[in-house]
Amino acid sequence: MFRPMLTVKKKICLLGTFAVGKTSTVERFVYSRFDDRYLTTIGVRVSQKRMPPMTVSGASRQVQHTLLIWDIAAMDRFDSLVENYYRGSAGALAVGDLSRPDTFDHLEEICTRFRGINPEAALVIVGNKADLQPPDADTVATMSRLAQLYATDWFTTSAKSGENVDAAFTRLVQELGALK
Repeated sequence: MFRPMLTVKKKICLLGTFAVGKTSTVERFVYSRFDDRYLTTIGVRVSQKRMPPMTVSGASRQVQHTLLIWDIAAMDRFDSLVENYYRGSAGALAVGDLSRPDTFDHLEEICTRFRGINPEAALVIVGNKADLQPPDADTVATMSRLAQLYATDWFTTSAKSGENVDAAFTRLVQELGALK
């Protein structure tokens, strides 16, 4: 029996502190481009990307995901505005900067708040800027601990070169499919 492809839209957030490369990661993933100029995100910027069809676990047919990607500005404090940005998200990439290991110190708090609003949301941990700094043993241990805490995977990426950016988003989509 022929079953038509299922098309679903999912809201995805990019989480992380100031200047970890969230916007550059979205630009690389959605538009296949990179810009060295730093532009701070104010509030939220929403992009859309249609993923190639894939068979997800538990589905007997192909599923095509359209991701509504919310690039959320780093906020100094968590308030109702940030919570509203998080609300309704199916998943998130939690991004730290490999050249600034201290950015990973805040990811647990950010992910915990995100999951407090979206308890079933998928998460993938990302160490960005691998082109500037390969991860050291402490950073790998931190990313591994976070991935274990949130029952997910972690990736090192480079928005500049594109290394593992598609792989991280693809893994997130696979996690979304597993949630069905």
